[in-house]
Formats: sequence, C-alpha cells, structure tokens
Amino acid sequence: MALVSGYHHLTLSTDGAQEDFDFYTKTLGLHSVKRTVLFDGVIPVYHLYYGSPDGDASTIITTFPFRKPGIYGRRGTNQSRTIMQSIPKGAADFWVERLNARGLAAAKVTRFGADRVVFAHPCGIPHELVESDGDGREPITNAAQGITRAHGIKGIYGAAVAVMDRTAMDDFLTIALPLAKEADSDEGLVFRVPDAGGVVQRVEVIVDRDSHQGTWTLSGGTIHHLALNTGDEENQMKLRAHIEGLGFTDISEQKDRNYFKSCYVRSPGGALFELAWTTPQGWARDEPPGEIGKTLVFPPWFKDREDELRAGLEAAEFA
Repeated sequence: MALVSGYHHLTLSTDGAQEDFDFYTKTLGLHSVKRTVLFDGVIPVYHLYYGSPDGDASTIITTFPFRKPGIYGRRGTNQSRTIMQSIPKGAADFWVERLNARGLAAAKVTRFGADRVVFAHPCGIPHELVESDGDGREPITNAAQGITRAHGIKGIYGAAVAVMDRTAMDDFLTIALPLAKEADSDEGLVFRVPDAGGVVQRVEVIVDRDSHQGTWTLSGGTIHHLALNTGDEENQMKLRAHIEGLGFTDISEQKDRNYFKSCYVRSPGGALFELAWTTPQGWARDEPPGEIGKTLVFPPWFKDREDELRAGLEAAEFA
C-alpha cells in the first residue's frame, strides 16, 4: 500500500528565534522558505520553515521558537529524539570542522553502517548529518555561507524515536503506516520510508526504559512531530482510514495549514506523526515564486489579529 512517498517535513519547538534562524540558515546553509505564526491556540509564536530554495517536500525543517512565552518541555523517552538530514558521501569531516569552529560540539560516529555527524541545535535538540549514498537529491548550496555542492545538505534523512516498548512501535510502523523494517540489532531498529524517487529515508527506533517520559505538548527544546508525504488528499484520506480502522483512534481530522493539509496520529511509542500533502499553490499562496520566505505572512483566518500577533512576537532579524 504505497500511500506515503518520503517525508514531507520535520517540526520541532526551539528556544530563541534569532539563534534558530541563524543555526539553520547560516550554520547549516538552509534557506528560509516561510515565516508565519503558530496556527493553533492563541499564543503569538513564530512558525519558521527552512529547506531548499523552492521549499521542496522532504527538505523542510520547521520550528516554533518558544523563548518569549517561556514554555519549555522535557526531552525523554516515548518521544522523537533526533533530527537527521542527509549529506553527500565524504562530507562528514567538513561538517565536523565547520560546526566545531562555530562553537557547536560535533563528532563523527558510525551507526547502522552509516557515517554521521552528531551535534545539537542551540536549544539542545540532537541533530545528525548522515552520509547517504542512496540519495539522488541535489545538495542545497548557499554561496553566502560557504556551502558548496560537495557538502550541502540534501534534505531529510529521517528521525530517531526513543520508546519503552519496541514491539508496539514496530507494529505501528510496519502495519499502520506502513514502513519496511530494514534492521533489528543491539543498535536499535531501522524502518525504511517508502519513496517513489528511491531516496533512502528512515525512522530509527531506540529502546530507552531509563529516561523520564518526554513532553508531548508544544514546548521549547523538544521535537513535536514527523510529517510523511501522502502526495495528495486521496492518499491521505485512505491512509487515515486505514490507521483508524486498525484501532489507532488518536488521529485528528484534516487540518488546513494554508500551504498543505494535515492529519496527526499519536503512535504507541509516543512520537507524533503527521500525514501531509502540499496544496497546488503551496508556498506561493502568499509570496511569489522565487521570493518565498522573505516576509512575515499570516493565514487568512488571522486577518483580524495581525497587529496583535506582530506585537507579541519575539524580536529578531531574519537576514
């Protein structure tokens, strides 16, 4: 049942807006794709999107900087733990040197047979850049930041999830989504995300019965959800019905995210998954193609709150 084709995006809650923007655009060399606000609730918080210049699905990392409201969570088990992005083979040493030179402690390790660079977002969320020879996407370059084709991030490789009960998570990933199980060892479990283009994207699962339960709410310092790309509404609704029919009833109705449509489901291992597809207008709905991510934009339903939201947002320079 090929109702998923790769990742759509990954979303985390961070700390300061300025350090977040600088980390992704200046240190990692991603491009600003969209600057808007949190659509849920009433707190004025940025929603920042980073990725390839055109905002291609499977390259997007999105963040909610929570420094101003001062809402922070706890990293732990039964929660998504690590953001992973793909880099070209042989690029790890470049990134270790670059990150350490910028004050971010980084080291090269090997896990599941892949060399990867381990480091953390300034707010503490673990990140990895994984050397992948199964990724034909063009690297994201950024001449202003010294990121060339030889080293640029290609897009999402995946995410690591920490769980107490590996069996329940195994069943969810292989039966409900469904992903293909690739590895099961003392390092953990690896599941391949289907991708029509053949790009290797994965969910890695580690067993952690020692840490405290991690926070599930939107709160600084934690990963909020992992979004898989259904491509269109038909696939999204078919997959939603399939998941709900298995008894995973903690699944949302479709939500309008302006640029894409989403459904969310809580896995038995705690990680929140999203089923998403980009609308025909996509990022160009409120900014012209080639100019996305340049201005602060609001969805139509916030038209009467724009002044209030602007006044409540954290001060930051997005340049």
